[in-house]
Amino acid sequence: MDEARLRSLTPNVLAVLVRRGADFAAAEDAVQEALVEAVRVWPTAPPRDPKGWLITVAWRKFLDETRADTARRRREDLVDQEPAPGPAASRDDTLQLYFLCAHPSLTPSSAVALTLRAVGGLTTRQIARAYLVPEATMAQRISRAKRTVSGVRFDQPGDVATVLRVLYLVFNEGYSGDIDLAAEAIRLTRQLAAAIDHPEVSGLLALMLLHHAWRATRTAPDGSLVPLAEQDRGRWDTASIAEGVAILQAALARDRLGEFQAQAAIAALHADAPTAEETDWVQIVEWYDELLRLTDSPVVRLNRAVAVGQADGPRAGLAALAELDGTLPRHTAVAAYLHERDGDLATAARLYAEAAHKASSLAERDHLTRQAARLNARGRG
Repeated sequence: MDEARLRSLTPNVLAVLVRRGADFAAAEDAVQEALVEAVRVWPTAPPRDPKGWLITVAWRKFLDETRADTARRRREDLVDQEPAPGPAASRDDTLQLYFLCAHPSLTPSSAVALTLRAVGGLTTRQIARAYLVPEATMAQRISRAKRTVSGVRFDQPGDVATVLRVLYLVFNEGYSGDIDLAAEAIRLTRQLAAAIDHPEVSGLLALMLLHHAWRATRTAPDGSLVPLAEQDRGRWDTASIAEGVAILQAALARDRLGEFQAQAAIAALHADAPTAEETDWVQIVEWYDELLRLTDSPVVRLNRAVAVGQADGPRAGLAALAELDGTLPRHTAVAAYLHERDGDLATAARLYAEAAHKASSLAERDHLTRQAARLNARGRG
């Protein structure tokens, strides 16, 4: 069985059932039953038209369940609408499925889970392992999400921005359990880019590819974090960088700048520098200014303060940092870094230790603790 092939067909089959009138929850259950049947039948009797086979079997599963359902009378007209077996229509409904799974009525976590299940074709167990939660918990989350969108019809344009935010959330989960969510997010974003001509979709795909390019160098063999400036750039994935830059350049040429394109431009400048010292920080600050015009995000302002500290000196960076809320995540760590660059090692060591206590992950905490210990050792020396 070609599992990747099955997963690629799943969203379109589901979307066809929903377009024919099946509610989302029932359609999704029917598609899952059809996939189980495919696993049983295909190894010995592979169909000539896999997509058509899945649609036919899933539709029959749905109708069987409909006939037995208490809402039979309301759905009787669907029973007589079963199409004759044959090649499936070429229409691609995957785009509407993206919009449905990223419906604004869903919480971000539910939208992510439903996208991975319905569009990504992952099992509930795989998604649960990826998010390190019990399978029963994830099953309940997906079930609630399916009920929420069951009454939503494909009669209104979807919100591309919401879909992109959901995909970016998936990407930022990285790798956990037996599912590589970063790679899965790239696959889904490629699929979306093939279905819709939108510069921000291209911008997100470029951003993912560029960040993914230095994934192998982000951690040392012992699992400790390696800052961007200290990574071995010779190990970066140059093919991903080249593809990301090409996609970004094509998107920027359309002169419809969005936040993901601006973020990708910043990533491209980092990727373009042969060494950390040769990074074009002045241009990075300019792109952060563009990004702030698009989204006045405190996190963007924090990252801009780091870039200002590199472009104009640590004191300029500290001045920019002083304008921000001190409770922002990573604010203390950024302050420690800028104080170290300014030569105030005692203050930097204290702030690194303070930031370690606020760290959101064990790897980040260990990294900041080592930074504090390093500066304390230098002070004693």
